[in-house]
Amino acid sequence: MGKRKSRMSKLAAQPRKPPKLETAFTCPFCNHAGAVECRIDLKYAIAVASCFVCKEDYSTTAHALTEPIDVYGEWVDECVKANEDVDVRIKRRRGYGDDEDA
Repeated sequence: MGKRKSRMSKLAAQPRKPPKLETAFTCPFCNHAGAVECRIDLKYAIAVASCFVCKEDYSTTAHALTEPIDVYGEWVDECVKANEDVDVRIKRRRGYGDDEDA
């Protein structure tokens, strides 16, 4: 005679679902929460993130593993990179360049 299976062993054997990622994001330009939505078109290999409040958008290439969070993260990274370039140009114009410190 065998031992009965406990309820805990049945629950442990079931696979757990991964947590869902966000699909609506905060706009990096107008700061409205949930205003950015991402669309991924694998047929044309393009991904677009757009804000429906300020009408700003960003597009990039997409592949089979592209998720909306990837598109939004890339957009934010490009915004940060663009802002860093502006800061460097302003400092150079005003004479605050890194070359003068040495």
